[in-house]
Amino acid sequence: MNVVTDPAMHALERSRRLLLPELVARNARRHPTATALVFGDDTRTYAELEDRTNRLAQALIERGVAPGDRVALLLFNSIEMVEGFFGCHKAGATPVPVNFRLAQDEVDYILSDCAAVAVISDEPLADRATHAVEHVDAVRIHLAVGAGATGAEAYEDTLATASDAAPDLIGDEDDIAFLMYTSGTTGRPKGAMLTHRNMVMQTVNWTLEVGGVSERAVWRAGAPLFHIAGVAGILPFLWHGGTCVIAPSTEFDPAAAVAELRRLAVTHTFFVPTQWDAICAEPDARHLGETLRVAIWGASPATRATLERMSEVLTGVAIVSNFGQTEMCPSTTWLKGDDALRKMGSVGRPSINVEVRIVDEAMDDVAPGDVGEIVYRGPTVMQGYWGKPAETAEAFAGGWFHSGDLVREDEDGFLFVVDRKKDMIISGGENIYPAEVEAVLRTHPGVADVAVVGVPHPKWVETPMAVVVPAPGDQVTADALLAHCREHLAGYKKPSAVVFVDELPRNAGGKVLKRRLREEHAQPA
Repeated sequence: MNVVTDPAMHALERSRRLLLPELVARNARRHPTATALVFGDDTRTYAELEDRTNRLAQALIERGVAPGDRVALLLFNSIEMVEGFFGCHKAGATPVPVNFRLAQDEVDYILSDCAAVAVISDEPLADRATHAVEHVDAVRIHLAVGAGATGAEAYEDTLATASDAAPDLIGDEDDIAFLMYTSGTTGRPKGAMLTHRNMVMQTVNWTLEVGGVSERAVWRAGAPLFHIAGVAGILPFLWHGGTCVIAPSTEFDPAAAVAELRRLAVTHTFFVPTQWDAICAEPDARHLGETLRVAIWGASPATRATLERMSEVLTGVAIVSNFGQTEMCPSTTWLKGDDALRKMGSVGRPSINVEVRIVDEAMDDVAPGDVGEIVYRGPTVMQGYWGKPAETAEAFAGGWFHSGDLVREDEDGFLFVVDRKKDMIISGGENIYPAEVEAVLRTHPGVADVAVVGVPHPKWVETPMAVVVPAPGDQVTADALLAHCREHLAGYKKPSAVVFVDELPRNAGGKVLKRRLREEHAQPA
């Protein structure tokens, strides 16, 4: 990060670099009155977004936030969350979006781990932020959106008294744009360092792969903005001068979602498969194709019934799936168009600018059709894990980023995720991929949702257990599901037991928390 005082050099350096705040600044100059953000009845034009993020940056600088410092954002989905991203960037700081569902100990851990100097919170979450200020050594600044936060400065008052001039700071493309903490499905979360270069290239990749993004495009998705999918979704539209509609953080309401998609003439949107099921069941969903151009799904597998229903209801809409992970910003592969049904179960082909290999433990390429770990290279690969050199070195062993995903490639070059490497079950010396067992169980009409995990076994060391959410109104039995598995799977892959639950524990990105399931069902079978 540099402080430039010479005006000519300042202009030259700015013109040579593309950092994320420039996505907003360029459109504020080009069409200042165009709507950048919508949240409920609240809106921001590009000029307003530029002004307010300048003010936030100046306020942070006035309070001692220095280039390279971390600022935690403990906020619900809101326009202020997006302002927090760019305001931090303009101050030379790194925003750290924090999952608002986390308990106090988890919030404190993240703020302590990254040594955040400031936190911006929503008023309902202010108590957690205040606790962090009092108990986490580095945190000394607390701004709260809304009224009534004890001990915090009011966000709006702070912006009102700050300068609207853009700070005279010029960053580098390799500065950390976001410190995104992974979901912690296998333990304490790690902070993935995502640079401005990473995120700009992700924005380019996303635009090229999805298509149709322009200043007339409108994006609306339900992903939380503390999640990389939420961040990555808005950037292409802000880059092109389009409009981003921010979904509320409240419980998903399919009727309200359909109404908003129609009212705001949304052209691109994303939902997880279970949400698409609910949306397609709404009578008005059949009118979405009047404006909707691209319907994206991901985060969890979609059944053939879901994809067929989407194709039937969303007439003329491109059905696209996206696969990836936080450390890749996140998109790595895409499945598009007619391939959605033709190659059902595949995550598609690699994204442009993402190079992939499928390797064994020795980093040798596996034979076509064989299972191996997918590893990546490219400009969207994270810089590393914050403060964790050993974990970073392990993740980049052999000069490629190790995803932890086990995949195979078919004869047409389409990739199929077999499972997470850490979720693989070794039972009596045989490798069992839970995702394969789950796929079979999902074909049974009595199964609404399922996760398969390994639990201890006195003879086989480990054995698969199926945790099943029954279909509404169905009285499916464990014996029926085990018989179904026997019909479609080798004997050693069949679950040793079936447990029925009301719902599966999931993280904000929709992924099942298998570590929690293993802990809950760890007793020997």
